[in-house]
Amino acid sequence: MDREVFDKGILVIGGGISGLTTALEAAETGYRVILIEKEAFLGGRVARLNKYYTKLCPPSCGLEINFKRIKRNPNLQYFTQAEVESVSGEEGNYNVAIKVNPRYVNDNCTACGECEKVCVTEIENDFNLGMDKTKAAYIPYQLAFPLKYVLAPEIIGTDEAKRCLEACKYNAIDLEMQPETINVKVGSIVVTTGWKPYDAVKIDNLGFGKYENVITNVMMERLAAPNGPTNGKILRPSDGKEVKNVIFAQCAGSRDENHLPYCSAVCCLASLKQATYVREQDQESKVTIFYIDVRAIGRYEDFYTKVQSDENVSLIKGKVAKVEEDPVTKDPIVEVEDTMSGEKIRAKADLVVLATGIVPNMSDNKIPVDITCDDFGFTVSDPSKTGIYAAGCAKRPIGVAGAVQDATGAALKAIQSTLRR
Repeated sequence: MDREVFDKGILVIGGGISGLTTALEAAETGYRVILIEKEAFLGGRVARLNKYYTKLCPPSCGLEINFKRIKRNPNLQYFTQAEVESVSGEEGNYNVAIKVNPRYVNDNCTACGECEKVCVTEIENDFNLGMDKTKAAYIPYQLAFPLKYVLAPEIIGTDEAKRCLEACKYNAIDLEMQPETINVKVGSIVVTTGWKPYDAVKIDNLGFGKYENVITNVMMERLAAPNGPTNGKILRPSDGKEVKNVIFAQCAGSRDENHLPYCSAVCCLASLKQATYVREQDQESKVTIFYIDVRAIGRYEDFYTKVQSDENVSLIKGKVAKVEEDPVTKDPIVEVEDTMSGEKIRAKADLVVLATGIVPNMSDNKIPVDITCDDFGFTVSDPSKTGIYAAGCAKRPIGVAGAVQDATGAALKAIQSTLRR
């Protein structure tokens, strides 16, 4: 399939909040921008959030505005399910090969849902972090952009795929779709490849993967979301019971020389935010947050103070040493020392939430660009290298507001490099 693709513009790699901001800021100043994203939708990790801190508003409104900006702007071209295959050249004149993987659904799709109705095969729902299943003919989530179905590769070549094809009234399903390589010339590149949560299974003393009612902070975000696996009700994975007592274990893997020696910046505020989710659902619920230090700097201090003032929220200084399980009730049991009093605490809860840290996607998913990374996979600024830049969590752990500001700066650098061609 031939495509007309922008030439001599700016390439943005990664369609999360940093990538969206970089692409839109550059495009709205008149520059041609190509935005690529490896998933089937734009929005990245932000799309999976229930609410932002500290305003506690859903991210859908902000994303929707950005998606409208994309639709209105002829200078921005995007590709989902796409990744960089190769990069050559220099500042002002890069040759980039982009591989676009098949969606098996074309632009005729109206999201009518007829293919989903006839599909019986279920696959793990990646959007909900594997906590539920979705049909093999699916829209990633309700407000996904682009709002087009995807056919899972697992059913291609089967009768299931043929049923989906026959059910489609708009000739939107293309079972012959193949991977496609697009070659483009750009003047600059911005890497906004984002982050992933640290693998909590590696923290063997905290019981994740061993005890059902020990989850991570990103899983908690999906449990509380109205479009999540439990329709917004925070329920225990083991028995579906509504939670009344939740323990948050801070720095789960972060600030730990055996795992992530750095602070992940957002975990304290994320747990404070998630404490409000629990308290909103049940006025009698109780939350305990065990922490090393609470880091809520500047304007976030007021949010910390507000959550702390809730008499049913307890903040105790002490790093969780171990999590066990009551074999009868499946209640997780936390062992921790209160460093202020010296008291050893053994506390039982309905649910334990591990505040796992931020790991850059570049740590084990390298892309073929000439950019310097540190030992952890975060990009490092190198004044001797211009033309390829990074923004957001590709550079360091950072919250949404900071990522947006950082991305605006990256857009300006990319424009300057493009002008040098």
